[in-house]
Amino acid sequence: MRKNVDLDDFDRRLIEEARRDNLQPARILADKVGLSVSAVLRRLRRLRQTGVIIADRAVIDPALTGSALTMHVLVKMKQAGASTMDAFARAISSHREVTAAWDVTGDDDFVLKVQVGSMQEYDRFTRRALGEDQGVYAFKTLITIRSIVEDDGWRRPLLLE
Repeated sequence: MRKNVDLDDFDRRLIEEARRDNLQPARILADKVGLSVSAVLRRLRRLRQTGVIIADRAVIDPALTGSALTMHVLVKMKQAGASTMDAFARAISSHREVTAAWDVTGDDDFVLKVQVGSMQEYDRFTRRALGEDQGVYAFKTLITIRSIVEDDGWRRPLLLE
């Protein structure tokens, strides 16, 4: 279990700003959070070194990059043993079409978020990744009609106390 990092109000405001736009210049961040530029740079470096900030990424519009179809796939395994579940989790992680995956409770064992450019691509994916030889008993596909709220890191709650 990881130990929590002590964050003060300046750190929290800095994190909120970086989550919205991590390309803001340090002088702009400094004005927004009420610190000097050097203090902002020092804090950002510490937040990265301690693992609070784990990545700086670009958010890509899938409609412009050939992966506009989003599916949520409910997967039920033949057996729910630890070795079967772990093997499937490792295998599914290697498929680029899977942009998120969760091991869940309830009637299904996994929920996958899959992004592809066409139904033909999705068919190829399901044959490779969700066949009986992968230990899958059944899967159900939910096709996204439109996105209401995207799963962006900046939306996740940050404890401010």
